[in-house]
Order: sequence, then C-alpha cells, then structure tokens
Amino acid sequence: MRTQDILATCSDQASRLFGERTLCCSARDAAIYMAHTGRGQSLRAIAAVTGTHPSTIMRTVRRVEERRDDPLLDRMLDQLEADCRSGGSPVAQPATPFPAPIPRRESEAPEPDADTIREGRRYLRRLCEPGSFLLVATGASKAGVFCAANQHRKPIAMLSVALAAQFLRHDWIRIVRQTDVAVRYRITDVGRAFLRRAIAAEEIRVPEHAAAGMAETRTPFIGQHQEVGTRTVVDPVDGAPVLRRINRAESVLGWLAKRPGPDGRPYLTPAEVEAGERLRSDFERAQMAPSITQDWRAFLTPGDRLSGSSPARGPAEGPTEARARVGKALETLGPGLADIVIRVCCFLEGLEACEKRFGWSARSGKVVLKLALQRLSEHYGIGAAH
Repeated sequence: MRTQDILATCSDQASRLFGERTLCCSARDAAIYMAHTGRGQSLRAIAAVTGTHPSTIMRTVRRVEERRDDPLLDRMLDQLEADCRSGGSPVAQPATPFPAPIPRRESEAPEPDADTIREGRRYLRRLCEPGSFLLVATGASKAGVFCAANQHRKPIAMLSVALAAQFLRHDWIRIVRQTDVAVRYRITDVGRAFLRRAIAAEEIRVPEHAAAGMAETRTPFIGQHQEVGTRTVVDPVDGAPVLRRINRAESVLGWLAKRPGPDGRPYLTPAEVEAGERLRSDFERAQMAPSITQDWRAFLTPGDRLSGSSPARGPAEGPTEARARVGKALETLGPGLADIVIRVCCFLEGLEACEKRFGWSARSGKVVLKLALQRLSEHYGIGAAH
C-alpha cells in the first residue's frame, strides 16, 4: 500500500477520535505518528507526502511518543491503531487524501455523544469541587474522583477509564501530576464551560426553571456565562411582590456575593448586596447616567431655539425624588467610598478598572467596596433585616 493511502486512512480514523486543536493530541499529529509507528512508513516517505521536512515529522512523532505516558492518551492511540489496521485497503474503501477535511470549525473538538454528555454532567460536577482531581492508576480499568472533603482518603465517584479518555478527548481534563503508578487530572476551563452549558440546557427543559425575569431567551451558550438566581421585586401593575430570575454575574456585586471570604462565607452579605442594588435602582430611576446620543428636544421647541434653553427638564434631571435619594446616599458615604460605589454599583465597572482609575493597589478595591456597602446598608436601614 502506498504511503499516501496509508496516511490518508490514518487521517480519516484520527479525525473521528481527535479534534484538530485538541490539547492532548491533534488529529494530524496522531495520523503522522500512527503511519510511522503503527504502519511502518519511513519519516522521509511521510515528509514527501505531507510536503514538510523529515526533521519536522521526526519531532511530531517524538512529541506524540512522549505524551504516551498519559494512560488515557495511550488508550486512545491503541484504539486508533486498531482502527487503522482494520480500515481496509483503499480499493475497497477509498481514503481521503491527507489531510482529511474537517466538517467542523478548526477550533472545535469532536462533538460528544449523548452518553458522554450525560456522564460528563455527572462527574464534572464532582471535579468542580474544591481540591478535586481524577486519579488514573497504571493498568487500572477504573478511575476515581477524589476531593478535599474527606482529605482524599477514598474516591467519591468511580468511572471507567474509557469514559475518562473521552473527557481527555474533549479537553475537559488535563494532567496536573504524573508518577510511575498513577496520573492526576483536573478539570479545565473547557470542561467548566461545557458543564455550565449542560446545566443551562437542563434547566431550560425543566418547566419550573422557565420563569420570567430575563430579557434574552436562555440558550445553553448564554447560560454558561450566567449565574442564575432569584430576587423579589414589586410588580408595577398591582404592587405585589413577585419572584424573578436574575443573572448574578451581570454586576460585580453578584460576582462577589458568590465568592467566599477569608472565613469561608460569602464575601458580601445579603444586606450589602441589597444596599448596592437599591442605589443602582435609584440611579436608574433618576436617569443620571450620561447620554450617549444627541437630545433633539431642545431643537424641536420653537420658542427656545434661539435662546438655547428649554423649559422642560433635561434627561439628566430625572425624577426629583430618586435624585434626592441618590444624593443623600452618596453624601452619607463621603468622598472615596462614594467614588467606588458609584463606579461599581451604578456604572458597573470592574474592580480592576476602578483600582487603575483611582491609583489603588491590586485587590484593594473589594475591601473599600465592602466598607462602603456596609455604611450604605446602615444608611438604608436594611442591616438588621438580614
């Protein structure tokens, strides 16, 4: 069989197992490695087919060979070798010229099947726990998930090595420690994003999670960037309290409310979050945000076109009562504390941007913000209610 046909067959099989940009091993590297080690093709012959230098092919083969210390990747390459040997001749089954076209975007790994998605949602939840890792022992058929809750004494979940290999295939886990007897894996950012999408897709299908409260229609890809919570608001029609779904990740307050402090409890208390949201609500009602478009109402008023003044209040004036509440709250906070509150709560700026704006040291913004929110909650009188 010609080298081109062998390489094309290996490329077809590798494209089904690996993505073009998979972190563990790309489909192109796997095909070149298998054509050399599994099918006995020389480096010069593969270089002639691919149009690269033999030293480049040698480095590719060496790079994949070094990664075979990973038991999950070694298992996938063994499966690729078996698939390539049973692929048949190019006469019976025409192979695609190397490299094989990928029917998906280059940055994407192969789409997981339904079983992998279901099991991934189950085990990746465990891997998201603090201090959790996946342990695969050499020669074992099962992998264990260990967490810090029981000091890693025994696994809290067991899964097959074949399923763990699927996690590696989709870049959901990565190696963090490797010894002669076992390998440790931790969840990656890709795995966390997949878990958020899977949870959001599950919530969309459940009727009780489909309550109103968000302007955008929820999709799995939107849901992975949201931290959904609930909040009681007043219905503008009848004035009755209504429970609405909100996105906590929309503001810095929602983000800090989910993060633990030094004592393990949430960094911001419910009273502090409520105080910041109340100030933001009054700020929006008062229409105090700067306008980004031209206000044509003064030009459309005949009597004031020449004088340049308008008897009507401009958009920056807004409702008088809301402006008075915002002014009183900022006066209570005083300089410094009022600056960080107005930037974070009202203008929704990030803490790092505020620290650069005010010339503060790194990670000092959230300390000043907490002090300001404590005083603001005392001003609104909601500290004792929570």
